[in-house]
Amino acid sequence: MSAERLARAYLLRVAEPPAPAVVAFVARHGPVESAELIRRGDVPDAVAQETTARRELDLAREDLAWAAREGYRLVTPEDDEWPAWPLLCLDVATGRGVRDVAAPLALWVRGAARLDEAATDAVAIVGARAATEYGEHTAADLAYTLAHEQTAVFSGAAYGIDGAAHRGALSAGGVTVAVLGCALDAGYPAGHVGLLNRVAAGGAVVSEYPPGTPPARHRFLVRNRLIAALTAGTVVVEAGRRSGARNTAATAGALGKVVMAVPGPVGSAASVGCHQLIRDAHATLVASASDVLDTVGRLGTSRPEGAGRPRRRTDGLGPQALRVHEALGERRGKSPEGIATESGVPLARVRALLPELELAGLSERCESGWRRSRSGADPESGQTGIRAGQDGSPGLMRVRTDG
Repeated sequence: MSAERLARAYLLRVAEPPAPAVVAFVARHGPVESAELIRRGDVPDAVAQETTARRELDLAREDLAWAAREGYRLVTPEDDEWPAWPLLCLDVATGRGVRDVAAPLALWVRGAARLDEAATDAVAIVGARAATEYGEHTAADLAYTLAHEQTAVFSGAAYGIDGAAHRGALSAGGVTVAVLGCALDAGYPAGHVGLLNRVAAGGAVVSEYPPGTPPARHRFLVRNRLIAALTAGTVVVEAGRRSGARNTAATAGALGKVVMAVPGPVGSAASVGCHQLIRDAHATLVASASDVLDTVGRLGTSRPEGAGRPRRRTDGLGPQALRVHEALGERRGKSPEGIATESGVPLARVRALLPELELAGLSERCESGWRRSRSGADPESGQTGIRAGQDGSPGLMRVRTDG
């Protein structure tokens, strides 16, 4: 039990999060000196307001002993596992922080995953507790695909969308992190105790609240800032006009993170909040995990362009080859002259491209001329496409899909 760890365990119990004045005080004086000054009451008025009610409650050693018995850990800014918090969330001491939003003083963590590694490439999926079947299916599907693409899924372990997101990520064998609005030992929500055990087995369950802290509405709202800050983007799947999910989205936007929303049926009350976010340009519309990865990637993550997107058969075609392919009929064949007229590509180029499209598995000869291939792809080489050569002429590109 280092002095810094004891001090931060004390501060977590004394100061109800987010406690921006205490966070700024600790940033100036360090955790050990700050803890001693708070115990004595020798602090500025703003710090006193956040600590006076509990400053004599020093249970740091007991809390750390409890964590050791349960297999939990206290992760602090002095640890290598501490994640990189965004500037706006961290820099409250300079006055540049988002109002009433501060980084946590430390975090209680249960689980196998390192928090810093999980937060490196992560997306939050949040939404209504009273979710519809459509919402839960969508959340689970998004989480499954994101986890399969090595993206950690963060959520709040609540019933409805949150639970579906955790289960979807677990089904893919991926990492998922649950951030709680109560202590790790609160057993809340009761119906998700088993789910939280599964989350901890391969991911992590996180809280900034000391042992014995019960759930409360204001704590869930405060918790939401952690979900927003620890992830590259937040996806809202079903939300009412006023909801905790929209609170998370608003915080994510204030922190400069990507905000996304999934549209629902136009008459669904469960999707009103999502539709408002999209209509007011506070969120980007996403309909798949591919959309999510594209949106997050465009704003600076390290994910390679195109990751997570299914490849189409025509992705490698040059402009003229694509126009010729689009002019082909699905069933009846067309003459090269008819294809040239429809595509606007010179007849000589059409006659040169059609055999290449055939080799690529994208066209075939029939009694009435040329049509799109029904076989899908060249059975010998796998998926293929035609791309423009360096001189602008079409060239044949083969992309193997047989491993």
